[in-house]
Amino acid sequence: MRTSYHNEDVVLLLKDITGLVRPQPTKERERLIQAGRHYCEMLPVEYMPSETYLRMYEEALDIYAQPTADAVAVLSEKIIQEKGADVVLVSLARAGIPIGILIKRYLKWHYGMTVPHYAVSIIRGRGIDHNAMRVLLERYEPKQLQFVDGWIGKGAILNELKKETAAFAGVSADLAVLADPAHLTRLYGTAEDILIPSSCLNSTVCGLISRTFLRDDVIGPDDFHGAAYYGEWKDADLSYAFLEAIQARFRPCTDPAAEQVSAVRQNGRDEVRKIAAAFAISDINRIKPGIGETTRVLLRRVPWKILAGCPDSPQLRHICRLAQEKGVEVIQYPLACYQCCGIIRNMADA
Repeated sequence: MRTSYHNEDVVLLLKDITGLVRPQPTKERERLIQAGRHYCEMLPVEYMPSETYLRMYEEALDIYAQPTADAVAVLSEKIIQEKGADVVLVSLARAGIPIGILIKRYLKWHYGMTVPHYAVSIIRGRGIDHNAMRVLLERYEPKQLQFVDGWIGKGAILNELKKETAAFAGVSADLAVLADPAHLTRLYGTAEDILIPSSCLNSTVCGLISRTFLRDDVIGPDDFHGAAYYGEWKDADLSYAFLEAIQARFRPCTDPAAEQVSAVRQNGRDEVRKIAAAFAISDINRIKPGIGETTRVLLRRVPWKILAGCPDSPQLRHICRLAQEKGVEVIQYPLACYQCCGIIRNMADA
């Protein structure tokens, strides 16, 4: 699999499908998804943000590099406590990959440890890549594997992981994430809905690879799940600039247990159900809570509304800018677990 990431940072257990699948415009893809086509059978035409938005990303990176680095440290320490020095990091492609690289680099920086790091695909409703899992389990003991992702929205991928790991004896379904505002995993860097700068961009902060892909005419029974490589965007690639900006802020975390939820709050899934009821949304998959998921809605789906607890928050500047560029309404709305929530448009009403 081609990528701008170096092999010493991550090994991608993915099939290169560059040029084999025509990316589809956002509205065309959204109509097909809502008509029943699975999102993994298509690739989106990725939205290249404006120069103004990219400047806002750089500002966000400067402001939130330290909280992100601190969350990496907390999470890394929790992983070591859980798995020990023999841990094998298995990032979920693609948002988990830069987080996995940062954990790998923190462990090297703080402990002098060099741990293996792989990336595999898991797709809601289609499961984890069993061929990739077989490769990992030929090389390592099941108890060594530690799955990593960027954040938890409402827990759909976590549920998929729990279901899928049942087929692999000894493999833990515990998911390590930088941010878990939904309060669904033990292994988190922070329970707050923080702005992780990498969530602001698509492939240009994730090694120039697409989201993962699975369709029978392209992915054979012995193949890994697929992804495309955007080599034409190499001049816009910020993958290593992001990693280096966060790594420069590393500082030791002596008490990972000190990271606690700031207040007793409801489970994120319950909050999503309340939003669905308030806006008469029957398909809960149209609701994407949290900063990371809301950004994804604006970058690669067809947004209807953005709910924001405090629209003037510095952490939401990039979201408000994207919403403005796309003509999407931002509504101030009381949220308990999340700073914001993206709602995808019902294409039957478009």
